[in-house]
Amino acid sequence: VMTIIQIDLANRKQVRDFLNLPPRIYKDIPQWVPPLDGEERARLIPSRYPFYRHSAAAFFLKYRDGIPVGRLAVLDNRLYNDHNHEKTAFFYLFECESDPVSACDLFGSAFDWARSRGLNKILGPKGFTALDGLGLLVKGFELRPALGLPYNPTYYPGLIEAQGLIKAGEIVSGYLGADIQFPERIHELAARIRERRGLRIARFRTRRELRAALNHLKALYNGALEGTSGGTPITDEEIKSLANQMLWFADPNLIKIVMKDDRAVGFLLAYPDISAALQKTKGRLFPFGWVTILRELHATGRININGAGMIEEYRGLGGTAILYSEMFKSVVENPRYQSAEVVQIGLENERMQREMENFGVDFYKIHRTYQKDLS
Repeated sequence: VMTIIQIDLANRKQVRDFLNLPPRIYKDIPQWVPPLDGEERARLIPSRYPFYRHSAAAFFLKYRDGIPVGRLAVLDNRLYNDHNHEKTAFFYLFECESDPVSACDLFGSAFDWARSRGLNKILGPKGFTALDGLGLLVKGFELRPALGLPYNPTYYPGLIEAQGLIKAGEIVSGYLGADIQFPERIHELAARIRERRGLRIARFRTRRELRAALNHLKALYNGALEGTSGGTPITDEEIKSLANQMLWFADPNLIKIVMKDDRAVGFLLAYPDISAALQKTKGRLFPFGWVTILRELHATGRININGAGMIEEYRGLGGTAILYSEMFKSVVENPRYQSAEVVQIGLENERMQREMENFGVDFYKIHRTYQKDLS
């Protein structure tokens, strides 16, 4: 017997069934990294999760003979739609057995929900916050994902494309080794630009210093969206939530903010990669998972670079050279770090990708976003 439901977030069994499906789907896939358990649960608690202050979501679950076989979330992100002048739904958290009928039922329910809210397009996989990984993995299945980066079985693209969804864009992630021959001229250009424009790089030694600096991040992130499309502004409550999340696994030395006098004009976010620890703890911090994760924070030789931007007025005129220079320094300044994964650069940013390939970055993963007209 096949049934599909929109889960009641007050029903503990339904929430548990939704959250417990991925470990069954990935039980024979050694590359998969479980998400942090507490963060996954928080998304399903509207009274506590900042997203629901401005937006709405629905969660669908497909059962076969009482056993969950597929799930899907669909989001109405009003901040995104207001910023981009769109009526777009996001789909996210798709997990499913290799069963086209179940996938069809899940997406059909999501399409109906989106249309009922006056939305005329669906896009995804795209999540709740700026730190949620984007897209469906289509290249690089043999590699363990960086923290927060989506991973999925090889058959997912076929299931999604069968629903009439077509490619919207692709995002690449690349490998940056500490041994690459980074052009000295980029460091020299970055130094000249900093001096000419009166810029400095704010560095941090402690989490307390970092927390104080993160007050700049909301204005900085929203400022970096100016003149671009496809982004979502973040609220005060969301930046506080993201800051708490970041500070948990941050190395203060890896977070850098470009300052002009007392104004933040650029940022580079990088973190130690704790994905191996999450595999060991199955994503659970308690009762003792946090010990394993703290150990990995101080032992890993790999970092994830997953955020870089300049506000519009500083983007040209060598501004990106400063980010490239600091990106490379992040890998080589601490002898413990041997490599970095440069996470999710949009393929439409061809110039940035070409420049980074010239520096020796090997783009070895591709994530794809899909869209469908619902009107």
